[in-house]
Amino acid sequence: MRKMWCIPPAQSAEFVAKMEDVLEVYLRPYDPKRPVVCMDEQPFQLLAETRELIPMSEQNHTVKADHEYERRGACCVFMATEPLGGYRHTEVRGTRTKKDWADFVAALLDGPYADAEKVVLVMDNLNTHGISSFYERFPPGAARRYAERLEIHFTPKHGSWLDIAEIELAALTAQCFRNRRIGSIEELAKETSAWESSRNEKQKGVDWQFTTSEARTRLKHLYPIIEIGE
Repeated sequence: MRKMWCIPPAQSAEFVAKMEDVLEVYLRPYDPKRPVVCMDEQPFQLLAETRELIPMSEQNHTVKADHEYERRGACCVFMATEPLGGYRHTEVRGTRTKKDWADFVAALLDGPYADAEKVVLVMDNLNTHGISSFYERFPPGAARRYAERLEIHFTPKHGSWLDIAEIELAALTAQCFRNRRIGSIEELAKETSAWESSRNEKQKGVDWQFTTSEARTRLKHLYPIIEIGE
């Protein structure tokens, strides 16, 4: 039986340290001045229909589509979600560079979180995710202002399941993209925006239940074995 993933012994201490750090962040009470926001991004393949769809009818209980399609490149869906606030924001971009990340996070800081003293940002440790990205995109003064308004917590390698934004991306995929072909960035942006508005209106939040104490029991095999001498 093959495990889905395993952590090399040399990396286990780093993994559990970052995992427990994120879990402790998720235990914090809701604070609009220091909101906990999770972010992630997901590549998306643009595919266009080559023939007109046959809509549902009394005879056809599902939409009929031809098996052929046209590839129209790829793009990326950026996701930010505030689990306790029941808020999420999506943005479709043609690339996922450092400048794209900087623009996305800066827009959050200047927009919905303009009144927050500091945004507690949880994300994976992708090479585009970092303070240096601000300096590659903005003048030094602006880059420093953005950096000072962030408290960053990275999920560990092989621990992307700890990022609640990944849960939101999975929901977006299941509810909006599954068994569908979308052929343009404009159409994709329209669909994600409609999904975002509907989910925000319903105040869909995430009730995170997995705690550090549970991790130390259920994931005990990931913790380094410490031998204490006499």
